[in-house]
Amino acid sequence: MSTIEPVFRIIPTIQNYDWGKKGKDSKVAEFASGAGICGFTLNQSVPYAELWMGTHVKSPSGVVDRKQNLTQILTESPGLIGDQVSRRFDTTNGNLPFLFKVLAIGKALSIQTHPDKKTSEKLHAEQPTVYTDPNHKPEMALALTDFKALCGFMPIARIAEYVKTVPEFNSLIDPSIVTEFLNCTNLSESEQKAVLKKLFAALMTADVSNIATQLRTLVARYQRGGQKPIEEDVKDLVLTLNEQFPKDVGVFCPFMLNYVRMTPGQAIFLGAGEPHAYVEGDVMECMANSDNVIRAGLTPKPKDIPNLVSVLTYTPSDWQKHMVKPVHITPRTRKYDPPIQDFTVLQVKTQKGETETHEAIPGPSIAIVTEGSGRVSWSGGELDLQAGSVIFVGAETKIKITAGDSNLVVFRAYVTA
Repeated sequence: MSTIEPVFRIIPTIQNYDWGKKGKDSKVAEFASGAGICGFTLNQSVPYAELWMGTHVKSPSGVVDRKQNLTQILTESPGLIGDQVSRRFDTTNGNLPFLFKVLAIGKALSIQTHPDKKTSEKLHAEQPTVYTDPNHKPEMALALTDFKALCGFMPIARIAEYVKTVPEFNSLIDPSIVTEFLNCTNLSESEQKAVLKKLFAALMTADVSNIATQLRTLVARYQRGGQKPIEEDVKDLVLTLNEQFPKDVGVFCPFMLNYVRMTPGQAIFLGAGEPHAYVEGDVMECMANSDNVIRAGLTPKPKDIPNLVSVLTYTPSDWQKHMVKPVHITPRTRKYDPPIQDFTVLQVKTQKGETETHEAIPGPSIAIVTEGSGRVSWSGGELDLQAGSVIFVGAETKIKITAGDSNLVVFRAYVTA
């Protein structure tokens, strides 16, 4: 086997899920056009939902000018991952601890959560065709464009206002549970969580025909302008979700989950057991190396309501609790560091002709160019970069990122343990 450089191009893979933005409207398609994907031709009628960069068994990245994929290269050259990371994580058979993605969301994703490590191992053992790996999946979403999502349970008092104000929502819940919830404000935190769990479980298991009936009533009221002041914030979202997923209980989730609207550069972190649904926009997403999702609404895919209800944290809060605020580590590089060890993301912005130097990191990283062109250099060579270029950087490798004739923006995910 010929020696491989510590920095090399990799070829991401595309996932064409039906919720993806179509054709040239998708950032996934835009980046795929410059990523060197063999045979890629943009089709305006095709949804381009996700671009994967990593070693997940479902869709490992390729390597430019190599027959082996990234997983195989890292298996043959474990030094690219580094001893420090291999001692902390399971890097057997070239497995990276993180998976880096671009998402282009044209239609809402499911109401979902991701299991913790222990639950993932259990679900994988019980249902390996549904839960395809034994890993947890904490994740961070970083907005490339304006981005909308449902994220975590809103404060108890806010949910209570919707319970009292929205009769169609209230009508799906057993009156005794409604009364218990509306009177829970003086209870302990653990007792409030238990009551919130009862309310959410009652909603998600409500009678299907009653859900359809109450949705018809709710939508008709909104369409004739009958929304109350508290409903103004979610009215358009409810109508959109109902158009996309008619008769689905998930359409009622905006009355329990925070409705988040982010601008480019803002980021949110979602740990295990946090309910969420991405609604619209383009994001960079980094997560532990897993594809485990427990779904309960806004999806034609199989739902697993019992497991979802069981694993949620039921921690109510404002959505800002989930924000990851970047820190400038240099004038040109911002660091997004979520409260886990599996990954960190850097955003590099260099002006025309400028160079940014990143000292060696004791772990592997993957970087993608999202704007502009330029080059990356290291002690043994250099590579040209353009929008969509994806590179792997081995452990303990110092690199320089230089903008060409235009500004250059790069996102780099890494792990150091």
